Amino acid sequence: MNILFVADVSISTVIGGAERVLYEQSTRLVRRGYDVHIMTRYLPGHQGFQEQINGVKEWRYEIDQNSAASYLKSTRQNSRMLFESLQRRHQFDVIVFQQPFSAQGIARSPLGRNIRKLYVCHSLSFEEFISRNYKPERLKERFFYELNVFLRRCLEKRVLKDSDKIIALSRYTIDKLDPAYGIPSRKYAIIPGGVDLDRFRPLVNKAEVKKKLGLPEKDIVLFTVRNLVPRMGLENLVEAVSIVHREFPGICLVIGGSGPLRKELEVRSEALGVQDLIRFEGFIPEEALPDYYGMADLFILPTRELEGFGLVTLEAMASGVPVLGTPVGGTLEILGRFDQGFLFKDTTPGAIAGLIREKCGLIRQDPEAWLELSQKCRRFVEETYSWEKHVDRLETFFSPIEARTKERQ
Repeated sequence: MNILFVADVSISTVIGGAERVLYEQSTRLVRRGYDVHIMTRYLPGHQGFQEQINGVKEWRYEIDQNSAASYLKSTRQNSRMLFESLQRRHQFDVIVFQQPFSAQGIARSPLGRNIRKLYVCHSLSFEEFISRNYKPERLKERFFYELNVFLRRCLEKRVLKDSDKIIALSRYTIDKLDPAYGIPSRKYAIIPGGVDLDRFRPLVNKAEVKKKLGLPEKDIVLFTVRNLVPRMGLENLVEAVSIVHREFPGICLVIGGSGPLRKELEVRSEALGVQDLIRFEGFIPEEALPDYYGMADLFILPTRELEGFGLVTLEAMASGVPVLGTPVGGTLEILGRFDQGFLFKDTTPGAIAGLIREKCGLIRQDPEAWLELSQKCRRFVEETYSWEKHVDRLETFFSPIEARTKERQ
């Protein structure tokens, strides 16, 4: 069976959840004997228009980013040209959309009409845009801002309606899709995300890894890894650390990730007098992530909005690290299933600080109980989440007959 993934991201460098899902789905399907291709945009950092990555053939088309109009036009034209070229050569049996822009090529091409199509929805495109961009005050800029939101809604709705099945990683995302686009519920399915249980596992010697990373051995280490954008709530976490520090001076926070808010967060930490307690690591390479997770005592997820699932939650727990998260989106579903005592009451700095303070007290007062909790985290993801289970379920939707049988069980 030939499968085409259609995305706006690339698996050449995994920098976030969208790339991680695409990478795990595509490479694991290759291992199961499928011929797997990805069609995406040519992005900064790419060295060519074709690359093979762990058996997956990734194809890229060029885009013109001189203006919003040229971007949309080149995306529409060039994605269609690339798709039709690939379809004539490979005769795809299934198309799996991951984001709406590259999908325009298939939506406008007669060659894509009779191919089974799935849409893996990570989040609503227009909501992502709103969360990443402040609404301008000036009339002209605001017009283009609203136009961007409108076009994203239209593009995504068209691709969703053209899809035979819409798959989300959480109930939270499904509940957003229905009122936003009015698509019948029979088209929806939930397949929770997964975690690589071999890559992410408890460290044998935390102290040794802390030392290697230049962190104080005896400090309680809080860790988070996020894109540094407004919806992640990192400014609330920085403020919470300043509150907790008054009672627990031996703590530090490591923030992994890059993004436009880095300078603002650094200035905020200096204003609060906690710049010496917070390390901004920047982008953490894939090969280094297991050490960063494993050395932490607590993983913190302070998201303010649009947490579609939260793969980092599973990666931390697979590493034996308890996670404290805000009651937002997919985090509510994962931690609510594990233990609601690990959910903050809300997204405010005070609520975040209160629960961190409580758990830091447990770490100090009863390390044996904390070790048992670490083991419980690992068992939870082993029993409940894995990428193999995720791909098993995804496979059932490649054939309409198999999918209907699975849904009746």
